[in-house]
Amino acid sequence: MSDRSARIEALYSAIQNRILILDGAMGTMIQNRKLKEADYRGKRFADYHMDIAGNNDLLSLTQPQIIQEIHREYLEAGADIIETNTFNGTRLSQSDYEMESLVHELNQASAELARAAADEITKKNPDKPRWVAGILGPTSRTCSISPDVNDPGARNVTYDELVENYLESIDGLVKGGVDLLLIETIFDTLNAKAAVFAVRTYFHRENIELPIMISGTITDASGRTLSGQTTEAFWNSLSHAKPFSIGLNCALGAEELRQYVQELSRVSDTYVSAHPNAGLPNEFGEYDQSAAEMAEIVDEFASSGFLNILGGCCGTTPAHIKAIAQVMAKHAPRKVPEIEPALRLSGLEPFNVTKDSLFVNVGERCNVTGSARFKKLIKDDKYDTALEVALQQVQNGADVMDVNMDEGMLDAVAAITTFLKLVATEPDIARVPVMVDSSKWHVIEEGLKCIQGKPIVNSISLKEGEAEFLEKARLCQLYGAAVVVMAFDEDGQADTKNEKLRSVSALIDYSLIAWILRRRISFSIPISLRSLQASKNTITTQSTLLKRLPGSARIYRMSVFQAESRTFHFRFEGITPSAKPFILCFCIMPFKRA
Repeated sequence: MSDRSARIEALYSAIQNRILILDGAMGTMIQNRKLKEADYRGKRFADYHMDIAGNNDLLSLTQPQIIQEIHREYLEAGADIIETNTFNGTRLSQSDYEMESLVHELNQASAELARAAADEITKKNPDKPRWVAGILGPTSRTCSISPDVNDPGARNVTYDELVENYLESIDGLVKGGVDLLLIETIFDTLNAKAAVFAVRTYFHRENIELPIMISGTITDASGRTLSGQTTEAFWNSLSHAKPFSIGLNCALGAEELRQYVQELSRVSDTYVSAHPNAGLPNEFGEYDQSAAEMAEIVDEFASSGFLNILGGCCGTTPAHIKAIAQVMAKHAPRKVPEIEPALRLSGLEPFNVTKDSLFVNVGERCNVTGSARFKKLIKDDKYDTALEVALQQVQNGADVMDVNMDEGMLDAVAAITTFLKLVATEPDIARVPVMVDSSKWHVIEEGLKCIQGKPIVNSISLKEGEAEFLEKARLCQLYGAAVVVMAFDEDGQADTKNEKLRSVSALIDYSLIAWILRRRISFSIPISLRSLQASKNTITTQSTLLKRLPGSARIYRMSVFQAESRTFHFRFEGITPSAKPFILCFCIMPFKRA
């Protein structure tokens, strides 16, 4: 089966009928061969200026027969999908060995080795085709966590650097013949979002589409990734990738991983994978769980209906994969559930706005245009105190935190990125989603590059024309953000009922909006409540929109003016909406007479 499109078609057919088997650990199999420095060097790097033992990816160039032999052993054990030897196949990771210039070659050569092995075994049994997954590892850097305990806002990599690294790797993998791309061992969701951005950018640029597998890592019994996200928050953050599968691997054995695989199976509307370790490591860092023991544990996974793809990570061998394959053969695959369309956001924790949700409070005190105190703190570079403002909002019930740095005397990009990086290090704040609020698109974009959760972009509109609107909507989707769409066009803000309906209808008519809304990103229309009639017009328009766009939410923005110790409260009178949910944005400001 030499045609990639035919192989992908066969993949989609196979996964509907049986649980597919992923291979096991490449690193374990390499370690079992007890290679020396000279083995890693080979002839080509015999005189290299530094030690390179441990650079397993390099073996695809210096010891290709070993890598292909490992692939063959896993295929003969029953693996349907084998992974390329490219876990560290990025410039960032290869910089440890000063081998950045080899990255493209490493990825292409590794893909070609896996492709040849898969085709060899498929040729022996054409009724059971085998597939190659191109591995995109997490890199040796993290975009959400500071490497310096004394400087929580510091980062050792940027989002843009990650995207560029992944783009180079993807090109080599695709040219080497992979069938899928697997973004795996994700300990920082922002790294994974950069990988998704790169993958989707590459597909768009090269006019190609391959299935995307995504696999995260729950690091310990807390049930969170290293960067702090829960399982459902992880899914909400990455669902925009429209992945072929979502799953978990590494760090934990099958027994410890079970509850988190179950949770992914519950919340995701795509195929679910797992490739756990062979138990937990012993005091020597080795894995003792036998193939039979592991197979017995994952047997229950399958009988409970959690799985579509199963393999092994650290400590697993062809013996483990053979035992797993034999057990899985008796089970039907998990049926992908129909998940109700909803606005599904995340910080460190999930936040879902469904048809049964009531008011959603968006705190707007971290907004330099709405809070004089916050503006002064940012101008005076008092970010630690500014974080206290954010924390107070969350403690007082904000479900979403609006962040706006649009002020003439501020460097808005520097301010918003500094603040959001600091927010990411404060779990009590970072647990809620962020609304990135700016009238300047480049500020919004830089803010999105700092957020591992699924945020809201506030906002885009037709004010600058159709082409600009479509491009910004496309980028919102690539960054994995929900989007607020304002009822503006080139003629200005819609006010009357007919103007609102005209503006909204123009937005809905774009085919891209349906694409955005494909259960991944929700669509909202915010209008300020300036008068009773304007409010009625807003609600009438939004009711029409909600009927046409299930899963979207409506936004109302209210300013609550404060005079001394008294607060003047607005009430909805005579305009009680009949449809839910609502997002209510509060902005507390000093009272001033006109």
